[in-house]
Amino acid sequence: MFQIFTDLAANIPQELVDRWHIGIVPIYCEVDGKRLDVSQGFDGPAFYAAMRAGAKTRTSMPAPAVFTDAFRPALERGEDVLYIGMSSGISGTVGLARTVAAELGEEFPDRKLVVIDTKAASLGEGLEVLFAAEEREKGADFDDVAARTQDKCDHMFQIFTVEDLEYLRRGGRLHSAVAVVGNMLNVKPVLFGDQDGHIVLRHMNVGRRRSLDTLAAKYKEFCADKSAPVGLAHCDSPKDAAVVVQKLRDAGCTGEVLTVCYEPVTGSHVGPGTVALFFYGPKR
Repeated sequence: MFQIFTDLAANIPQELVDRWHIGIVPIYCEVDGKRLDVSQGFDGPAFYAAMRAGAKTRTSMPAPAVFTDAFRPALERGEDVLYIGMSSGISGTVGLARTVAAELGEEFPDRKLVVIDTKAASLGEGLEVLFAAEEREKGADFDDVAARTQDKCDHMFQIFTVEDLEYLRRGGRLHSAVAVVGNMLNVKPVLFGDQDGHIVLRHMNVGRRRSLDTLAAKYKEFCADKSAPVGLAHCDSPKDAAVVVQKLRDAGCTGEVLTVCYEPVTGSHVGPGTVALFFYGPKR
């Protein structure tokens, strides 16, 4: 038996975390200088309403001891540890997990500790975690689950559109002048997560409807198996998320569409109104 861990950015609903016995390592978010408490659940509408009203958000990684305290009990029980984490292209969390895993590996030489960089976030990360948990439930061994999960990471497409370019500008992912002019002209970008887990701008659409159309069009173009699970995350924009789900069905999607409100860690960087799509396609 082995234990699967991920982080808050994986955006997995609590009921699935409980069902599949997944360990969650926290990543912290502050709102106007006060740490957000998500221990009793995340109130997405309230969080994104605060952002729309001008609240300032800030995220930070856990201390090394948080990883140690999460992994050690499993190792002491004689279990191996598989950590499936947020993209190293946007966070140093995976690097920190690897450092801790190396240190614990010296202390527990008979145990396996593997850290996977999904090169993704939100359900682009979460779907990988759920895949690993389901395979573990079927009886697959540790090495097989780790190898197959790593392979699937290379095929995860992440495509999203934002409502307000200002949040991308603050994060340094969009030039200030482009953000100002884009907002004035109602330009809605479509961004991709590349093979290294970095966020790149691919399309600029005029109007929200066209940007949502582009998400579905890219699914239709690149999805390798339309019966496979799909992830859809939104920053308090459920009506637009529902529009995209219908567009996916119209494009031939027959798989489960797991729809969630964006968790605060990555959601705070893309901003209210963001809609993101995650699915498997050819190798990134």
